[in-house]
Amino acid sequence: MYHVQDEASLLRASLDGEVEAWGEIVNRYKEAVFGLCLGFLRNHADAEDISHDTFIRAYENLYRYRVEKRFSTWIFTIASNLCRNRLRYRRHHPIAPLPAQMEGGCNPATTIAQEDRQAQIRQGLSRLPYRYRTPITLRYYNDLSYHQIARILSLPEGTVKTHIYRGKALLRQEIGEMEVINHA
Repeated sequence: MYHVQDEASLLRASLDGEVEAWGEIVNRYKEAVFGLCLGFLRNHADAEDISHDTFIRAYENLYRYRVEKRFSTWIFTIASNLCRNRLRYRRHHPIAPLPAQMEGGCNPATTIAQEDRQAQIRQGLSRLPYRYRTPITLRYYNDLSYHQIARILSLPEGTVKTHIYRGKALLRQEIGEMEVINHA
């Protein structure tokens, strides 16, 4: 593990060719980038591929990154652009549904209920139009601000807020309809 804790120092060291420093940056961001990609693509294998490609692209273009700017915004922008490219490529191909993943827990009934709820949310998200699904994923799965999302998606901040609001309303409607169908 690399001993420098300051992100800016790690990035400067990476620019100087220190592979361990770049490894630490990758370790810090790999889960967030993967989560973003999974939210975009809804396919585990594609999300892994794009996550990997994101870090390769970022390393190759690290000389373009300005250290005084937020690295998270820069890396998420790269990831979202690569995801958009993959979606454009696969436009007419079916997308496999997200597999349900069991999480460990003390109470199996609670774990199953939580998993069912998360599966409903993922299923509902997968049915949302891209313009709503993406900002919701960035906001709630990656904990980004409206300003950061606006920069990543190249949209006005007000549009991002509107898309999140409308997307949440549609998601509530989708989940409500799924619950009615499941309980009928």
